[in-house]
Amino acid sequence: MLKIGGYINIIIAIAHIVGLLWADKMFEVTGIAEGMALAAQNIHPLYPYFITVVVAIFFFIFGLYGLSADGKFRKLPFMKPAIFLIAGIYLVRGIGELLFDMEMQQANQFLEVTYSLISVFIGLLFLIGGLKKWKLKRNDR
Repeated sequence: MLKIGGYINIIIAIAHIVGLLWADKMFEVTGIAEGMALAAQNIHPLYPYFITVVVAIFFFIFGLYGLSADGKFRKLPFMKPAIFLIAGIYLVRGIGELLFDMEMQQANQFLEVTYSLISVFIGLLFLIGGLKKWKLKRNDR
C-alpha cells in the first residue's frame, strides 16, 4: 500500500511539472485559474509557476517517504511520523473538501468530489500501509 501511495505521489509530482507546459489549461482544469491569475497579478507573474513547483516537490517527497517505508531504498528520517502525517494531510484534505462541497452544494462539484475521493484513497493507502507496517514489526519482536 505504501508503495502504491508512493508511486501515485511521484506521478502527481511529475504531472504538476509537465502541466506547467500548459499552465493556463492545467489551472483551468483543476479549478484554480482565477486564484492563480489573481496571484500572478497581485504577487508576481511567476508566482503560479513557483507555487506549482513547490507543490510538486511536496508530492515528490511524499512519494519518496511511501517508497522508503516500503523498503524500496534507504530509510528516510522520521519515517513513522511522516507516514502518518502524510496520511492525515490527505484525509483531512479529502474529507474536509467533501464536507465543504456538500454544505455549499456547488453546481460544479464533479472535479472537487473526484479530487477529494482521490485524496481520501491516497490517505488510506498511507494510513493502512503504515498501520500494517508498524503493527507487523511490533508483533515480530
